[in-house]
Amino acid sequence: MNVHHLELFYHVAKHGGISEAVRKMPYGIQQPAVSGQILQLEETIGLKLFQRRPFSLTPAGRDLFGFIEPFFGRIAETSRRLRGETSQRLRLAAPATILRDHFPAMLEKHRREYPELKLHLHDANQAMAEALLQKQEIDLAITELEDKPPAGTKCMALIKVPLVLLVPADQKFQSPKQLWKKIKPDEALISLPSHEVISKLFQRGLAKLGVDWQARVEVSSIDLVSAYVNSGFGIGVSVIAPGWKPPAKVRAFPLHDFPPLVIAALWQDKLPPIAESFLEKIKRQVAEIGK
Repeated sequence: MNVHHLELFYHVAKHGGISEAVRKMPYGIQQPAVSGQILQLEETIGLKLFQRRPFSLTPAGRDLFGFIEPFFGRIAETSRRLRGETSQRLRLAAPATILRDHFPAMLEKHRREYPELKLHLHDANQAMAEALLQKQEIDLAITELEDKPPAGTKCMALIKVPLVLLVPADQKFQSPKQLWKKIKPDEALISLPSHEVISKLFQRGLAKLGVDWQARVEVSSIDLVSAYVNSGFGIGVSVIAPGWKPPAKVRAFPLHDFPPLVIAALWQDKLPPIAESFLEKIKRQVAEIGK
């Protein structure tokens, strides 16, 4: 098999099609040339490697990609490492709230240790972070843990954050158990969209209680949950983040019987020193919070 043909197939398989590969490959090549050389590769081995529209690898294509990916996937990384360019580069993925509220101060400390720090930051949930790790586009992910990570992905739980009900202070409300007495509570629920991990954990806890309570007000951020509870739109589901205090007109009721939100670190293989050092800083920060 022609090694250049294999490299082109690697990019096509990685990026999900010939046109996407042409746009994202590290060197210029026309789409007809790629198509022609991939056809030559298929003729050489006598097997079809992928379906064109919609794109999908055949069993033979998956087998071949699995064989060549460890080599071609690390060429650029190896080149940078040989030139010494990766020692100051840190590639991270995390949800936007973590990137915005927690990373800046920690990365400022990290920059004192690595004065030439080069950052690549990705806004990503667990599934997106796992895909970035698989493609070797990030070194480390700090994310909300929804499911067990796939084989080959290392996982370390960092902190467990309890869910909480936020209730307007002027409501005659003594305990969440008042709500669970009804199969369908009458009060309006304010929550994040149903695909968010916090909403899924809350609904999982409700299901165990036999309670059906769907959001009447759906918001895009945790901050908006407390804001709309404060404005009297209903009862909100949120989390007790470290250092967080509810607004003056809002009471918080921890849901200790519900599954907590787990924040975890994900990575593959051995972490580069700069990422390992940053993870140690995160662990120390979490330990301080827990005191």
